[in-house]
Amino acid sequence: MKKHNIVKIVLITILVFLLLSWILPAAYYSGQYIDQGRVQMGLYELFNYPLTSISYFGYIALFIIFVGGFYGVLYKIPAYRTFLDKIVSIFNGKEKVFISLVVILLAVGVSFCGLQLAYIFFIPFLVALILLMGYDKIVAAMTIVGSVAVGMIGSTYAYSNLNVLTSTLSLKLDYQIGVRVVILIVGIFLVIFNTLSYIKKYMSSAKKVAPKEIKSTIEDVTDENKVVSKDKSTNKKSTSTKKGSTTKVSSKTTKTTKSKPSTSKSNTKAKSSRNNKAALRDEDIIVVKESVIDNYDNDKYLVPTRVEATHKVWPFVCGFILMFILVVLAFVAWGEGGFGLSLFDDITKSVSKFKIFGFPLFAKLYGTMNSFGTWTIIDLFLPISLLLTILVIIYKVSFDDLLDGFANGVRKALLPAFISVLIYTCLVLVTYHPYQLTIYKALLGIGKGFNIVTTLFVSILASLFNGDISYVSQSVIPYYTSVVTNTDNYSIVGVIFQSMYGFTMLFAPTSLILMSTLAYLKVSYKDWIKNIWKLLLELFIILLIVFIILALI
Repeated sequence: MKKHNIVKIVLITILVFLLLSWILPAAYYSGQYIDQGRVQMGLYELFNYPLTSISYFGYIALFIIFVGGFYGVLYKIPAYRTFLDKIVSIFNGKEKVFISLVVILLAVGVSFCGLQLAYIFFIPFLVALILLMGYDKIVAAMTIVGSVAVGMIGSTYAYSNLNVLTSTLSLKLDYQIGVRVVILIVGIFLVIFNTLSYIKKYMSSAKKVAPKEIKSTIEDVTDENKVVSKDKSTNKKSTSTKKGSTTKVSSKTTKTTKSKPSTSKSNTKAKSSRNNKAALRDEDIIVVKESVIDNYDNDKYLVPTRVEATHKVWPFVCGFILMFILVVLAFVAWGEGGFGLSLFDDITKSVSKFKIFGFPLFAKLYGTMNSFGTWTIIDLFLPISLLLTILVIIYKVSFDDLLDGFANGVRKALLPAFISVLIYTCLVLVTYHPYQLTIYKALLGIGKGFNIVTTLFVSILASLFNGDISYVSQSVIPYYTSVVTNTDNYSIVGVIFQSMYGFTMLFAPTSLILMSTLAYLKVSYKDWIKNIWKLLLELFIILLIVFIILALI
């Protein structure tokens, strides 16, 4: 795999968008089509637009970095790996069931709640589980990116994703709801089918090979009670699979210790103390790191280290379950524009007005409080921080380990965060140099009125240029409605635009969830396209058939 492949792809995309600003005239629609002539992008903007991207969308990069820091601290807590191992053991022999459940949960969450950005919090967790089950990084990418994409293809009640589209086309949130649910179900089936087909084709020949015994030797040095460790290990056996895919490996680690007779009593106490400690400290815990991905050292960051000891995992079980419930409740469109329920708005107002001896304690303590249904990922910083604080206290993580773990996690998240900045730089570029409308005008001018083919390709191009469904709608829908004036077709138009947006996010270099996930996994764009093209073809054919049926009835 070439180094920094994803960065190169996004930078090339920015360069192409820059060149188009020199070739195509710019235009915008404000009641009428207004030609601006060529509005070329200069070298100054090449460096200025990333800063503009940070000023508008930097909170997304910051969220990615913060999540990276969160998991960096979890990697300092051996109980986190024990928690992962227990989940893996539950699905032992049923790994494909787990993959299917993950696809369903992610897709439904995106479809009903618009959770594609909030799910960033769970991506490292899910990646670690999938890899510990013996699958490779392509499986992890197909599971996560594929499910999020089909969730957007079959968006149903995700108000945050559809509000601009529905308001511009004067549609209710439940327009063509039956059709969109069918699209969602079919999309979920296709993602599961293609992921399991990949596993069967490229990973079925992988054998579970137990590695040779790994021995660790501890030598005690009486220097301020420090313990110096020396590990001696043999290489693991592995079985290669076709096309360089990852070997499915089940490994068991054994550890033996040797100590000097003169210090055996102190060694016993030290060993007992080490096993009872919650935080992973390199100076007093001997660990053997396992690589489940091709045995490459640079891939070990995806899976936390296993420490042979007994760890309580109930805090992780409760914490992740509560976080998932919170995310779902917070992002469902309960109020205006969605289900029309005022329950959470009323609860938020009551809590904010609640006073103790005339002092609004909760309003002052929490600050500006958004009710469930209006949350964004910015609102997730506080609950994630609270969860991290609770785990740090329960597992007695020292302040030094907290900072060290958080810094390590941040370093791992810098590349995906940088990718997000570059992707939104593309959005800034095409917004300040709106040559895309010139392309849409040419395509929509091929035929009069509503046309499935031109609408389909306009929606794909708009999704490719903008990368965010709200900006997709803003960039083309106002002009589109001036060309296609028959409002009877607008519900079909809505289905086409939302479906093709999700479809495009499976391969577009401006897709945040795709490119940031590939960057995190260090999977090349070429390898992704090579393994996803069948799913793309199947989805395109199915969606085209649905669009034709809708146009005929």
